[in-house]
Amino acid sequence: IGGFADDDAFMRLLYEEVLRACGHEPIVASDGLEAWSTFECQTPQLVILDWQMPGLDGLEVCRRIRAHAEGDTTFVLVVTARDGADDLTAVLDAGADDYLSKPVTPDNLRARLRIAERRIEVSRARKAAEEELRRARYLAGIGETTLTIQHEINNPLAALMTNASLIQSGMLTEGEVKESIGVIEEQARRIAEVVKRLREIERERSAMSV
Repeated sequence: IGGFADDDAFMRLLYEEVLRACGHEPIVASDGLEAWSTFECQTPQLVILDWQMPGLDGLEVCRRIRAHAEGDTTFVLVVTARDGADDLTAVLDAGADDYLSKPVTPDNLRARLRIAERRIEVSRARKAAEEELRRARYLAGIGETTLTIQHEINNPLAALMTNASLIQSGMLTEGEVKESIGVIEEQARRIAEVVKRLREIERERSAMSV
């Protein structure tokens, strides 16, 4: 999907035809406000913005895209009639990935789209690799946590069973029985805390799998 915004009807037609020819499904906007509203709804991975537009200019739309939760991987191409060094700096400072000077021709637009497509593929691959690394680190942490929890359960469980056996033996005085019951209650609370942590880990694992 490729989104574009321009208040010039001829330019919108040009963008639409070239995007379709390059295999993209165009999303059309005629000004900056419509462009931003459309992005919020559909978050396309490729956006072409005219710098000078009513409502919001292209640079402001670009800044909003970059501030969006899913806008960090969107490729933003700004089209402008300006070609000064300060203008290029302003485009890049707004977060744009590339810019195209007017007059725009189908050939130079296609060339920019090829660059964008390669960047988008690289971004996808990087994001997938980061996700796999995050999962691997999470699973490694689960293994370490499991060993720790096993140790934390075994110790209070052993104390609990020992005191229960002493009570069942009938060898303890009334005061010692009360003391053993207190130990059993304390160790049971420790085990309950460990079980609570296990439930939290399971919720995190379930969230990771969504």
